[in-house]
Amino acid sequence: MAQVLEFKLPDLGEGLTEAEIVRWLVEVGDVVAIDQPVVEVETAKAMVEVPCPYGGVVTARFGEEGSELPVGAPLLTVAVGATDASSAAPGDDGAAAEEPSSGSGSGSGNVLVGYGTGAPAARRRRIRPERNTASAAPAAPAAPAVVSAPSRPAPVAVAVGEVNGRQGPVAVVSPLVRRLARQHEIDLRQLTGSGPDGLILRADVDSAIRRAGEAVTEVEARTTAQSVVAAAPTVHAGTAAPATAERIPLRGVRGAVADKLSRSRSEIPDATCWVDADATELMAARAAMNAASGPSGGPKVSVLALLARICTAALARYPELNSTVDTAAREIVRLPGVHLGFAAQTERGLVVPVVRDAHTRNAESIGAEIARLTELARTGKLSPAQLTGGTFTLNNYGVFGVDGSTPIINHPEAAMLGVGRIMPKPWVHHGELAVRQVVQLSLTFDHRVCDGGTAGGFLRYVADCVEQPAVLLRTL
Repeated sequence: MAQVLEFKLPDLGEGLTEAEIVRWLVEVGDVVAIDQPVVEVETAKAMVEVPCPYGGVVTARFGEEGSELPVGAPLLTVAVGATDASSAAPGDDGAAAEEPSSGSGSGSGNVLVGYGTGAPAARRRRIRPERNTASAAPAAPAAPAVVSAPSRPAPVAVAVGEVNGRQGPVAVVSPLVRRLARQHEIDLRQLTGSGPDGLILRADVDSAIRRAGEAVTEVEARTTAQSVVAAAPTVHAGTAAPATAERIPLRGVRGAVADKLSRSRSEIPDATCWVDADATELMAARAAMNAASGPSGGPKVSVLALLARICTAALARYPELNSTVDTAAREIVRLPGVHLGFAAQTERGLVVPVVRDAHTRNAESIGAEIARLTELARTGKLSPAQLTGGTFTLNNYGVFGVDGSTPIINHPEAAMLGVGRIMPKPWVHHGELAVRQVVQLSLTFDHRVCDGGTAGGFLRYVADCVEQPAVLLRTL
């Protein structure tokens, strides 16, 4: 007889507590193998495929594409030992379902694709929530096999009380729903749930938040309109009314970026210094390096790779900028190695992949790793580990056609080097006016880890290496 097991959204690591369903990879009734990817989810760090630790027939899916689920929420149920969907039954009789032991061969650990397979799950029992004895109806016959997915995940438990004149289940004991309501000051007791038996779902809280926002917006708009009418000339008939403002949720990568930038500006007392540099010799050195490799000598060395190599040399001379601040201990922590992050713009938004141990690599090795990580970023396949742990960030905003910027530090790092576009400009070279390839370099640094002298020394060294690449060779 088939045994129905529930697969929950696993802990994706890096402190992530929720994920958005991007695309289901299986349908109800499909037969899945152990560790077969069943759903593609997007977290604040990356987009990953989640494999199912059980093999069998999918009997139900929880959550629509585009919805967010907290870690630990049900993803799907699998009938282990079933050969088709009709033989799978969820066993909703209140009994406990045993998950397979390490010796059963029908399951594995909750692993992610690309992260390796962990040890099989230990034998344990999953107890379904008991019905409330005061309001429970007589036991019904066993339910038929589930062959279609419910539109929303089943709650893990409910609270009972009288709300809006009715007695019964009124709220999901879900950390995500309760936290969402608490953050937006929504009283769950004032909501009427749209779920089974009046269950309050996340969609109900989202609707309440939208109604509250619309009410505030309407009041603000009315107040503004009254002020404008009092001060402005009469608007002629036929003038089009302003369109409703578009609201875009700050979640996923965009939400993570917003949180990190806000935290950086609120916690780090940053300062910025900048300098123009003549990059003509650097561009000539790059051209010579690529020419020496020949037409089939491997990938070309990029300007970003050369700048990254210059940064690692500069950080060896000024280690204060390869550090972080432990605010709780009130200590500056100087880090032993350079894990160099570089800003990459993708369709999903701005991400910062990290080149591990960049201080041990030459320009060619750094360039190859940057190219590999950039391709993964463009396809949305970067893992959380490849997006965290940086100690210093290089930001080439020159690709957007701008000369300068004041970068926001990538918290919890201590500094970021920004690079503008390299373009022909008039420049005094050997006492004469000439057209040279000029670039603006800007350094934003945490003023707690060093003073302006150190920051200026770092930036001047970088500029000297850009203007005279031989300087870098002399200091290696």
